[in-house]
Parts: sequence; C-alpha cells; structure tokens
Amino acid sequence: MRFMFVGDSMTIGRAGDFTWRYRMWQHLNSTFGGPYRIVGPRCTLYDTHADAPTSHAYADAGFPEHARRHLAGWGEGWQHMAPLVGPALADTGADVLLVSLGLIDLGFYTDAEQTAANVRGFVAEARAARPGVRMVLLPVIPNSRAEEDAPFAAEVARFNELLAKAVADLTTDASPILLAARPEAYDIRRDTYDGTHPNASGEHRLAGEFAAVLHQAWGIGGPYRAAERQP
Repeated sequence: MRFMFVGDSMTIGRAGDFTWRYRMWQHLNSTFGGPYRIVGPRCTLYDTHADAPTSHAYADAGFPEHARRHLAGWGEGWQHMAPLVGPALADTGADVLLVSLGLIDLGFYTDAEQTAANVRGFVAEARAARPGVRMVLLPVIPNSRAEEDAPFAAEVARFNELLAKAVADLTTDASPILLAARPEAYDIRRDTYDGTHPNASGEHRLAGEFAAVLHQAWGIGGPYRAAERQP
C-alpha cells in the first residue's frame, strides 16, 4: 500500500521540525501489518532563511529518506495542488492520499466557495490519474487568525461545511473519500509554535486524526497509541 501526504506549510514543515508526516510514519511502522511505502515527488522541508523548500534538516536525522516523500508546499493550497496531484499519482501509484489543505487558500487566495470548487477539481484530477485512489481530507483546523478575525472565522466554518458536502457528494465505492475530524482538543497555544503551525504535540494530534480514520473506516493500522505521543 502506498500513502502520499498532500498539504501546505503545516504538512511540509520547516527546518528543524519532526512534521506530522514523521509521526504517521512512526505510527504505520508500529501498527500496519502489511508492506507499505510513503511516496511523493518531494522530500524536503521549508528553509525560512532561504525562503525555499531546500532543507533536509528534520528533527530526527534518522527519519529515512524513503519515508520523507510528500506532495506539500509552503504557501500552496488546493488550487496549487489540483494540477499537481494527477502527475504525482501517475508517477507514484499512491493508493491513499492524506490531505491537509484549506487554510492558506482562505487566507490568501480564494473564498470558501471557490476553495470548495478547487477541492472538487482536485478530486477529479486525482481520479483521472488513478480511478481507485482513496482519500482522507482534514478540515481547516483552529488557527490564530480565525480566533482574532470573526469574518475569517466565518469563512473557515463555511468552507468546512462545504468540504463535508463535497466529501458526501463525491465519495464512491470505487474511490472512497473520508473526512477526518477537526481535532476537538487542538489548542493553538499548546499545539502550535505560532498560532498556526503545529509543534510536537500538534503534530501528534494531526497524525492521530488521520490514523483514527484509517483504522476505524478501513482497518488500516491501529489506534494512535499514547506511547507514540512522546517528542
């Protein structure tokens, strides 16, 4: 089974991060009974000094190169990933997409309706390349701008509603789509380093939401164990 992580700055991570991708790799290693691969066209972290995705400085230098693969970018959202996901799927043969996108879209590029339309475009492009691909989509999670800006918070809430509708409309038996839970206990003061990007505890919470869906809906892996929540 091949997994591909798709996301924005919260998924690519910056130099010095573990990333929630690393936490999922640990989880799959400990709970998934069959062979698997993590795939994707990219492998680096974002370097804030270079302002480019050029860093290989993961917090755990033992995170193997083959498990660092992803399709994520700092400042990239649904509209950026829609044209990239098809070629990435065709090249890697990914079976499951774990997708965390939306905040950057709403913050800089598109409103809730346009962003939801880009979600549907992403799904269409993914299926055109790999008709049987499975997807788990994460809603936009708590962030400092939504806490301070009521109109933006309303836009986030509206998008999350539209995302749930898109998942309900688009899921099929051949290519199921599931909606992960918005992490209920996620606290931007405890789980992020700047009000948006996850720190170690936030990474565990994000990985835990994806792990829960994979296990409960498809029997992939197991529960996200407390022992895995260590830094």
